[in-house]
Amino acid sequence: MMNKKYGFFILAGRSIGMYFRAAKWFGILEQTLAILHSFSWAIGIVATQLLFDAAFRASGGNESFWYIAAPLLILAIVAIAQQVLNGAENFIANEVSYKNQGQFMAKLQRKLQRVPAQNFENTAFLDDVNKAREGAAEVAELAWISLQFFTFYVVFFATVGVYLFLLSPMLLIVLFISFIPAIIGQYFHVKIFTKLEEENAPMRRRYEYYQKAIADREFYKETRILGAFRYFHALFSQTMLVVTKKIWRTERKMAVIMLLLNVATFIGLGISTYLLFTNTMTGIISIGAFAAVFAALNHIFGIMDELLIWNLGGITKNIGKAANYMRVMDMEEVDGADGTPDFSKGIVAENISFSYPGREECAVKNLSLTINPRETIAIVGENGAGKSTLVRILTGIYRPDSGTVTIGGLNSTKTQPNAIFNGISGVFQRYQRYKMTLAENVAISDTAITQNNTEINNAISYAEFNEDNANLETMLSPEFDGIDLSGGQWQRLAIARGLYRKNNFIVLDEPTAAIDPIEEARIYNQFKQLAKDKCAVVVTHRLGSAKLADRIVVMDNGVIVGLGTHSELISKDGKYADMWTAQVTWYENRS
Repeated sequence: MMNKKYGFFILAGRSIGMYFRAAKWFGILEQTLAILHSFSWAIGIVATQLLFDAAFRASGGNESFWYIAAPLLILAIVAIAQQVLNGAENFIANEVSYKNQGQFMAKLQRKLQRVPAQNFENTAFLDDVNKAREGAAEVAELAWISLQFFTFYVVFFATVGVYLFLLSPMLLIVLFISFIPAIIGQYFHVKIFTKLEEENAPMRRRYEYYQKAIADREFYKETRILGAFRYFHALFSQTMLVVTKKIWRTERKMAVIMLLLNVATFIGLGISTYLLFTNTMTGIISIGAFAAVFAALNHIFGIMDELLIWNLGGITKNIGKAANYMRVMDMEEVDGADGTPDFSKGIVAENISFSYPGREECAVKNLSLTINPRETIAIVGENGAGKSTLVRILTGIYRPDSGTVTIGGLNSTKTQPNAIFNGISGVFQRYQRYKMTLAENVAISDTAITQNNTEINNAISYAEFNEDNANLETMLSPEFDGIDLSGGQWQRLAIARGLYRKNNFIVLDEPTAAIDPIEEARIYNQFKQLAKDKCAVVVTHRLGSAKLADRIVVMDNGVIVGLGTHSELISKDGKYADMWTAQVTWYENRS
């Protein structure tokens, strides 16, 4: 979708800004504790030297035990402080991490609401979204590691480095050189694992879908009764195997590289130990300094290993996911002014064309149509004629590639979609079965359901929903200790949901495609009464219901090939007359 490149420092800088905006004072407290914690380790090395020097002098018999009491007490206080600071820092860090991950994921969901709706028809975009969801946690981790690098690791190595330099400059130089191979290793981490993430994202989306087809309730009955379980399980296993093989090859390659680089690092540790010993033997450093530094060397290498292998290593391994998150967050948004639609001005489409992302052929081609105030029109045509696409353009869900659509006096390409949606309701063929209560299923457009029980009941009554075992508080999901509904009752509930929303423009986009045409005609006749004095659109490929509309729009291959009343269209040759002839026998046999 987007080819913009994101370097490590750009990602780190942006993630830090997001970190503080999300964590606020907790973030400042966490980093302050990190600074104090890093200082405590350097102070601990100095306190260890003081204790061992005092003990060495006291061992000559010239000093009493109390001579070493003060440095022992200092070391004890430092050790306690280290534990307290470490515990407090970890507690705050976990609190901030969970909070930030949640907020970053919430920001992603809000972002997806603002991108053009037609993007969701694009597989490349869906891959990007999948990768971005994986990346929300990595952005939070990247921010934390980037800050820790300065507030803990830089402070730690700066203070310890000054101490080591004062003891022996060569010792510091050798230690620094020892860590260069580990730094080189992280460079390879970035390149190798970023490439891996780009390759794995499409396959990961596939195996997640196959897993859903195997285990999700909406698929379960069909996959079992048709014997499709083994088929989907094989697809899942194959795609999972491809992903894991790529990960294994990458991990193996990286392990070999890191093994060779770690050998160089351990050689540096050996040289550092030798320098420390020779400096002590020649009297350059004291016994206490030797003991303190020797004890600290393991900790210093442990801290460096923690920084490079676990922290930076983990980040570089997953930085591709963080980049994917930023890439989606930077996607172009649907912009426009605010406004209030006035449907007394109707809906006007002028010379509009639209094609789905990644497709050259237009789904709607140079089409013009006016829906007059308080008019009900029916859009008919065979499957693939462009009916649903046209409805999505007329309701402002999609913006046309060319031409203009004026919805209630508002230009859809220059107005925020939410402003236009404010006066529109609809019932669609692929309606949702929300795993919520009956009241919540109806009233999702108005969350103050406790104040609208009368309106909810009215919508349910109009839709003729008549499930005896359900009241407004009944959970409509067996998975959450509730009940399930029949397909027909779910259909009526979807209609009730559309009727409940306050609107001046309502759409029925083949919500009854799966039921008997006679029952469909009854529902549409009822809808005609409910849509009185409103702009309304009925989408169907069954012409018996289309007769109820004020005008009928006939579509074929993305263009309007007929427009008029049923009587006008049936009286002349054309697509509508052909469709009517093909369907009328069925209606006569059913009547």
